[in-house]
Amino acid sequence: MRRMQLTLFTDASLRILMHLARQDAEAVTTTAELSQLYNVPFNHLNKAVGLLSRAGWVRSSRGRGGGLKLGMPAGEIILGTVVRTTEPRTPLVNCPACPLRFNCELQRALSEAIQAFYGVLDRYTLDDLARNTMLLGAPLPADAWATVPHAPPCVPE
Repeated sequence: MRRMQLTLFTDASLRILMHLARQDAEAVTTTAELSQLYNVPFNHLNKAVGLLSRAGWVRSSRGRGGGLKLGMPAGEIILGTVVRTTEPRTPLVNCPACPLRFNCELQRALSEAIQAFYGVLDRYTLDDLARNTMLLGAPLPADAWATVPHAPPCVPE
């Protein structure tokens, strides 16, 4: 059975948010520390931090004592919104090129499935994810990041 898989960019973004949600309110974490902890290339994390910062979920400060912390309470960050923001907006199937497109229910079924997927994610906040997470997962192998898609250019509306 094939499983649905989020992009590595989304994975990195969620790990950043979960890590920040678990740290003390006064603590900061650097992108370099996260890169080393999760075995994610610094540049990939930096792109994710940029998007998360533009969305208001992460606050970053430069200079001595600078770093990353959550930009809002973890209970206000909705998982479905984060995933919608970090996932590329590509269709699951290429309907415009399909000769069956005028007599096919596949697009409707897939749209319904995606709505159900996000409906479940929308019931969870970052606080739900981070509250009982003792270990946020083993680092991915370094070669897993070789073909990471670029950060999407959009931010939530």
